[in-house]
Amino acid sequence: MATNLVNLEAVGKVYGTRALLDGVSLGVNEGDRIGVVGRNGDGKTTLIRMLARLEEADSGRVTHAGGLRLAVLTQHDSLDPAATIRHEVIGDLADHEWAGNAKIRDVLTGLFGGLDLPSFPQGLDTVIGPLSGGERRRIALAKLLIAEQDLIVLDEPTNHLDVEGISWLARHLSARRSALVCVTHDRWFLDQVCTRMWDVQRGVVHEYEGGYSDYVFARAERERIAATEEAKRQNLMRKELAWLRRGAPARTSKPRFRIEAANELIADVPPPRDSSELMRFAGSRLGKTVFDLESVTVQAGPKVLLKHLTWQLGPGDRIGLVGVNGAGKTSLLRALAEAARTEGEKQPAAGRIVVGKTVRLAYLSQDVAELDPDKRVLEAVQQVRDRVDLGKGREMTAGQLCEKFGFTKEKQWTPVGDLSGGERRRLQILRLLMDEPNVLFLDEPTNDLDIETLTQLEDLLDGWPGSLVVISHDRYFVERTTDRVLALLGDATLRMLPRGIDEYLERREAAAAAANAAATPGAGASGGGAAPAKPKGGGDTRATKKELQRIERRLDRVSEQETKLHEQIAEHATDFEKVAGLDAQLRELAGEREELELRWLELADEV
Repeated sequence: MATNLVNLEAVGKVYGTRALLDGVSLGVNEGDRIGVVGRNGDGKTTLIRMLARLEEADSGRVTHAGGLRLAVLTQHDSLDPAATIRHEVIGDLADHEWAGNAKIRDVLTGLFGGLDLPSFPQGLDTVIGPLSGGERRRIALAKLLIAEQDLIVLDEPTNHLDVEGISWLARHLSARRSALVCVTHDRWFLDQVCTRMWDVQRGVVHEYEGGYSDYVFARAERERIAATEEAKRQNLMRKELAWLRRGAPARTSKPRFRIEAANELIADVPPPRDSSELMRFAGSRLGKTVFDLESVTVQAGPKVLLKHLTWQLGPGDRIGLVGVNGAGKTSLLRALAEAARTEGEKQPAAGRIVVGKTVRLAYLSQDVAELDPDKRVLEAVQQVRDRVDLGKGREMTAGQLCEKFGFTKEKQWTPVGDLSGGERRRLQILRLLMDEPNVLFLDEPTNDLDIETLTQLEDLLDGWPGSLVVISHDRYFVERTTDRVLALLGDATLRMLPRGIDEYLERREAAAAAANAAATPGAGASGGGAAPAKPKGGGDTRATKKELQRIERRLDRVSEQETKLHEQIAEHATDFEKVAGLDAQLRELAGEREELELRWLELADEV
């Protein structure tokens, strides 16, 4: 039987007149990996702070096992600003001691990209004081993970980590013997790591077995029993479950919920997006041209981030943009936004960006725009527009959209200056959508948003007919809202990845292995070395890139044709002769797709 580590008995906490937690009883045992979810402000952080005895409960009791080794990652670190990274993370260990420790090597490589900490100017001897909040947070996380613990409590550990860092952290925590309690809005991470879920709602904590997918199913099943058929159809949790069953769990190792029950629950739920319909609608709003880049070079100061980039963002395209930190993801969006703002007058360092005449761009940057702190939430939204057309015949008033994003009627009259960081982020997104853009750039949109708000945003984007580019470390959000993934791998190029983020991680892992092999003495010796890499660049590079783009456009058209054929087969299901003819066309398209993808992969290796 598993040893109990922490017990909460009838715990209560009140702020002002509001009961954040009311008579909550929970336990954490050895080997538990618990994910904590809930809306911003509902008490997730308060719950784990009381669990860790960082905050006193107003009522009830919190009990720890004797000799419990507990470590907590809060949203504000307690690092000594005068100390170096070496002092805080490694302590007094000599170089040969820590370098010989497999766990320390794994943590430093996973969180910082190498034992020499390449992103810090003086490596381990960098002084902590001048570093950014994100850098300090990674140092605090490294310090915590290197030590031995019985229980680890993490508050938003994936903040400030890139896709690779999050993937590494998920593997690391899954392999550890320590128990874990973790607050995060990263749903992919929850599914990979957690075996139980706590859902904090209105002072009560609901417990669920399994990861995020199981939690979605259990909540949806509970609501299905209580709801009418039409209310079920409108239920967002069921819609998300439908996407999970059709997509994400196929990539997880153990989908633990009951498959038959899940299939019955989503039988009448359509796919989240009708891509072909949205493409047609977007084309009617945007025309043929959105952004065309011709041999564009993007720089940040003297540093060249992208070189000779030829690429097209078309009407209705939904692109996820991933890449290493500093590769130029945000700089690319800024260059496009500047060209759109100046109607094509402001151009990059080299090359040309052509902007469609009908483009109406909204750009959500990582910075929360300053709003008048004295304005009420509803007034700040109505300042943009009173009503908004969200596409597919969906029109909402400013107040209705506020409610959809979690601003209740009472909250809508709260001064902007009294809002939390997450609430301000929500308001920023609201104001962008109220302006009825037909092109959306979202740079880390999931920062500071809770899972329920993310689900609402995904639902809005499902029916939004425009071109979308998303930069995010939240792979669940990227996979949920986009149709294609492009990557900046740090070599000044932009590449399409047919297999998405999984392929990106594989490429990065292969690149790291190649770099390590090259740095190892004797790695290039005859008989054991890798074949020399093909030279990049040259006169044919532009032609190759153009052919790649031609193939990508043809693949999109093949996908649309396949969708239409599937619809026609369903429509003529009783006409066997007609179905046979349509099926032959479908097989022909499948063959063409396979040839195109093989050719794309051949060309991708040449650039």
